[in-house]
Amino acid sequence: MVRSDIVKMYKGVHTWVGIVSGLFLFIAFYAGAITMFEEPLQRWATPPSELPAPVSLEDTPELIATAIAAHPDIAKGYTVNVETGPERPARLEWVVWPEGRSRGAPQHVYAAAMADHGSLQTFRQDPAPVAQFIDTLHQHVGLPFSLYFMGVVALLYAIALVSGLIILLPSLVKDLFALRLGKNLKRMWLDVHNVLGIFSLPFHLIMALTALIFAFHDPIYGSQDKLAYNGQIEAMFEANETPHDAPLREDVPFVSPADVVNTLERSDPGFTVRWLTYSTTPDGQAQLQAFGKRDGYGLRGPTFGFAMMHPYTGDVMAYDYMPGRQQGYLATVTSFFALHFGNFGGNPIRWAYFALGLGGAFLFYSGNILWIESRRKKQRGGATVQQRRDTRILGALTVGVSLGCVSGISLTIAAAKVLPAFEAQAQSAHMLIYYAAFLVAVVLAFLLGAARGAVVLSGIAALACFMIPIASVVTPLWYGWNHGDVTWLVDLVAVMGGLALIAMMHRTRQRGKNAPEDSIWYAG
Repeated sequence: MVRSDIVKMYKGVHTWVGIVSGLFLFIAFYAGAITMFEEPLQRWATPPSELPAPVSLEDTPELIATAIAAHPDIAKGYTVNVETGPERPARLEWVVWPEGRSRGAPQHVYAAAMADHGSLQTFRQDPAPVAQFIDTLHQHVGLPFSLYFMGVVALLYAIALVSGLIILLPSLVKDLFALRLGKNLKRMWLDVHNVLGIFSLPFHLIMALTALIFAFHDPIYGSQDKLAYNGQIEAMFEANETPHDAPLREDVPFVSPADVVNTLERSDPGFTVRWLTYSTTPDGQAQLQAFGKRDGYGLRGPTFGFAMMHPYTGDVMAYDYMPGRQQGYLATVTSFFALHFGNFGGNPIRWAYFALGLGGAFLFYSGNILWIESRRKKQRGGATVQQRRDTRILGALTVGVSLGCVSGISLTIAAAKVLPAFEAQAQSAHMLIYYAAFLVAVVLAFLLGAARGAVVLSGIAALACFMIPIASVVTPLWYGWNHGDVTWLVDLVAVMGGLALIAMMHRTRQRGKNAPEDSIWYAG
């Protein structure tokens, strides 16, 4: 049994740490839930290509030779898409960085195909930036800070998890399945908060630990280098690294994409190749990477692992990042990526992570509301009290930040169907739309108060969700394009979200009519 004074101390730790980090974590979890389906969203937002149908893999070498003859810079690096689709419409792609920009700057993607009469056709096919914008929002919670800031938030998050578990230990067995529905709304919210927290605890511990590792990856390696390896850690890695490139031979063509795929189908039948990248380095080396996935195994990237292939023979040179073939240290590192990205079990795991992400966002929202209502209970001694300024501010912030995030993300997704018409400004436009909606929501929450603001902003957020399927309906009429294979998925999730927000708006309005005058939900 945990002593009552210890429980009281950890309750204070849980409360204040949760309040400090909760609003940041709401944005991180809500945006993170959306990124679970980054590829369908990318496909939904990408306009159709004007190129002819892609050539077969067997005919791809001829296409590559023709493209390089017309554009010699392509030889420095290009991608062959084994799997093609709306977001990857061509067999051959390459990247061009704008004049005078560094390689970290936004890039232009060009695609090539062969017309029926045998001539080369090229088309600029920049990826729709909405999915990348939401992923960046997830990583930095919309603030211009480095990942170190999110590392601190993740550390606070881990402290809140541990302290919350200690608080529940004395009544864990009795209250584990308790969900007391009735007139005592605070008790119901507390039960929902506790049930969500306990049953999703492994997921939250994984998120906290992996986020910490991602944020402090460089300092951890730097400390290891100085304390354990005497500054030789990089040399040690290089000495143990499997060779993954070959000297460039301009008189010998690269191995054909069809041969690479056939080689991997024979040697690793469970590995599905999705695209290949051919490149040359400034120091005269040639490289070939085969990107793909293997069902049931974690991936180093959000949706892919890769094998290093010999650029001239097509033999596998290194399995360091190939799912199912990694060993020891590299397999351990990949497990951190896979656990964070939820890419180790196909769509069932992605849907589970999506639900857990939304549940986590609600956990932080409900935690702040519970604290405000608890303050009211402590302040009054049987009499009605006025809400303190700090509780009014926190209430407005909680409602404004949470519903502003939901509205902003929904509106910027809906706008993705229109923004391809403004290629150069698309990325900036996504930022402008999100931050404008977010700031308007926060301002309205402060002007209206938490109770009235929650009603109004829930309605706005619901309308923003419904804008997504509306965009899917209008865009074919406007632009003449549609991607039916994923439109229904994106639109269905948006409609369900909108209906949930309408239900939330109705419940909040009813609660405002019946709440005590000193409650955060009292609307007057």
